[in-house]
Amino acid sequence: MKRLLYFIVFNFLVASCNQVEKPKEQIEKPIKYGSNHGKYATIHNTKIYYEEYGQGVPLLLLHQGLGSIENLAGIIPELSKHFRVIAPDAPGHGRSEHADSLSGELLAEYNSQLIDQLNLDSAYVMGWSTGGNTSLLLAAKRPDKIKKVVSGASNSKASGLTEEARDMLKQYTVEAVKEDKDWLENYQRMNPEPEKWMKFWEDNQRTWEREIKIPNDKITSIKVPVLLIRGDRDMIKLDHTLSIFEALQYGQLCIYPNIGHEMPDEKGEMLCRIAIDFLNEKNPPK
Repeated sequence: MKRLLYFIVFNFLVASCNQVEKPKEQIEKPIKYGSNHGKYATIHNTKIYYEEYGQGVPLLLLHQGLGSIENLAGIIPELSKHFRVIAPDAPGHGRSEHADSLSGELLAEYNSQLIDQLNLDSAYVMGWSTGGNTSLLLAAKRPDKIKKVVSGASNSKASGLTEEARDMLKQYTVEAVKEDKDWLENYQRMNPEPEKWMKFWEDNQRTWEREIKIPNDKITSIKVPVLLIRGDRDMIKLDHTLSIFEALQYGQLCIYPNIGHEMPDEKGEMLCRIAIDFLNEKNPPK
């Protein structure tokens, strides 16, 4: 039987402890996730960049749309204490080369190929937003490999977004990007094909406009436990999330209070706690 879990969390106090200041030479430098000596896998003639952290059961960690591994910097450290975290940059994102096009199916295919190239016997997958969509498609595509799924802020249809969100996406034009010099400079600094930034943006726009992100038969075919997690103020309609939950065979649903689409950034510690508890659950109810 599916479980509907409304995760209501009240304010809590964290005791602070006096810390002895370390000498400068002992102070650890912060890890630059997304720029930390990663590796490349060639998939469909495209070089895909990825980084690995930790040991244990492999956890494929998928970033948001328009983002990269560096957007997961708030959750990689804690997750890597429990799992072998494998975080790839999607095609055209971060340090990965561009594919000919971009779609949910293509992202699932690239991650499927990465699983095979790394010779993973099995894996968990966790993704947020576009990464959350990809995690569901990957679970449907690779039932032989994916054992559990954490799908955050996912939507199976464009119409599942609120009107406010859809209006906002329409404003993300190429001309608007040209004015966002910080984003453009960072993207071109990281990407191996910086001259293709306009193609990257247009590919994403076409992906956003596509009505069907995840066909319903793909969702109903998933035979492993899936945790859907989102904020109660997300840009995705609540009834749309509920429709995905109802379509899952072994679904759990967590709605976190007073947070929108940016939970990995704003509530990363709690997101990790919820995901780790779910992934480590030995005998989840069916």
